[in-house]
Amino acid sequence: MLNRLLRETWTKVMTPIAKLFLRLGLSPDVVTVIGTLGVCAGALGFYPRGQFLVGTLVIVLFIFADNVDGVMARMSGRSGPWGAYLDSTLDRVGDAAIFGALVLYFAGPHGDLLTAGFALACLIFGFVVSYAKARAEGLGMTANVGIAERADRLLAVLLTTFLVGVGLPVVVLTVVLALLAVASLVTVVQRMLEVRRQALAPAGPSATDLSAS
Repeated sequence: MLNRLLRETWTKVMTPIAKLFLRLGLSPDVVTVIGTLGVCAGALGFYPRGQFLVGTLVIVLFIFADNVDGVMARMSGRSGPWGAYLDSTLDRVGDAAIFGALVLYFAGPHGDLLTAGFALACLIFGFVVSYAKARAEGLGMTANVGIAERADRLLAVLLTTFLVGVGLPVVVLTVVLALLAVASLVTVVQRMLEVRRQALAPAGPSATDLSAS
């Protein structure tokens, strides 16, 4: 949902930054790597210590930087399979750092195992959501369905974590993580059913059948 609604506006916002980075001689791949490293540093450096406010601000800053890479690639004519592969792969690394850092904090002495469990479920199901789509495409099918895409999950967890950092009760984050885990599981099931529908769909008439008719 967010991907569809915000893509055009987001591109307009990122275009001046992309132009600046290109003038500085940065490549889209370098920006992708820097963005991912920044997200990981913000998550793993601050969340396990309970510094949710600062950690979220750092993560959001580098998520912005990371999302410039696609605009840079299109502007410089460098769009291609390698850039898409690198971006998608490193996105998974950043997601793992965010949810993994929450697991580390809530599994520690000042957290609670219930919230840690929900964060871990989000991490696991988030990977399966991505794999279900990638595997479908590898088999020549599509799985572009689901109620919880990556942008939706990131917005929900980062916004809630930020609000907890400014004083919102932790139980709100617990509830949001639980809902995200359920939504991610539902998305996995939706994608599996979509692939099953395509895999079991009756094949169209063959060329031999058409010539004989």
